[in-house]
Amino acid sequence: MNASAPKLDGTAWTMLVVLSVLWGGSFLYVKVALAELPPATVVALRAIFGGALLVLLARFRGLSFPRDPRTWGSFAVLALLNTVIPFTLIAWGQQEMTIGLAAILNAATPLSTLVLAHFLTDDEPLSGRRATGVLIGFAGVVLLVGPEALSGLGLALWAQLACVLATVSYGFALIW
Repeated sequence: MNASAPKLDGTAWTMLVVLSVLWGGSFLYVKVALAELPPATVVALRAIFGGALLVLLARFRGLSFPRDPRTWGSFAVLALLNTVIPFTLIAWGQQEMTIGLAAILNAATPLSTLVLAHFLTDDEPLSGRRATGVLIGFAGVVLLVGPEALSGLGLALWAQLACVLATVSYGFALIW
């Protein structure tokens, strides 16, 4: 282990586990909701409830919201790139594929971001080390989800392409 790597305390580990359950569980929750609701409704409800929770947490912590239109414009772009577009593409795609395959395809987000950052920024060049790290992380997700989830790869091509395009949208959001 690198001596300069940050050490995680109990609170950090707890937050990491909760985040993993909520983030990873979203594929299951969306798939269950899609059995009864159309993708656009699932995405809208997810965004409304998530936004309402964030507003409540901000108010509880005494945080104020910005007042200038430029900041709200940036928030709107970020909401589109990081929520509306990818959530819609993933929900639409999940109608035609397994939860595991959707999760694996979504794990390509760091790869999309790495490539986009190389071409769209001056300070994030693509390097062998970065690419290797991203590919190791992606392989780890495949192992955790189970390689058998890849058996559906190529069967519902448009749905799978939608999930990959969602990772590109996330990549643009991360650069934004």
